Amino acid sequence: MWKRLAMLWTVVKSDARLLWLALRHPEAPGWLKAGAVGIALYALSPIDLIPDFIPVLGLLDDIILVPLAIRWLYRQLPARLRADVERQAAGRNTPPADVADPRR
Repeated sequence: MWKRLAMLWTVVKSDARLLWLALRHPEAPGWLKAGAVGIALYALSPIDLIPDFIPVLGLLDDIILVPLAIRWLYRQLPARLRADVERQAAGRNTPPADVADPRR
């Protein structure tokens, strides 16, 4: 069980980092910022689908819905923006030679 939780934490941390980098990207759409604020408000809000005072189930909705929402929101980004963010996350800030940059 702990191994699964550690793997889940790694995935969530990776997705959250990619979303953070996407939010800081100069071409980040406004809906992305609004969606990220919505996810943060849901995670911090005492109002949930399943109230937190219900043992185990109250925390499960946060543990399941927040990572799914982060991943879904990130997957909605345009492919070029996702590629830029993933390149930045990997430490390569220069675009690959086979991709034409319309800003040049």
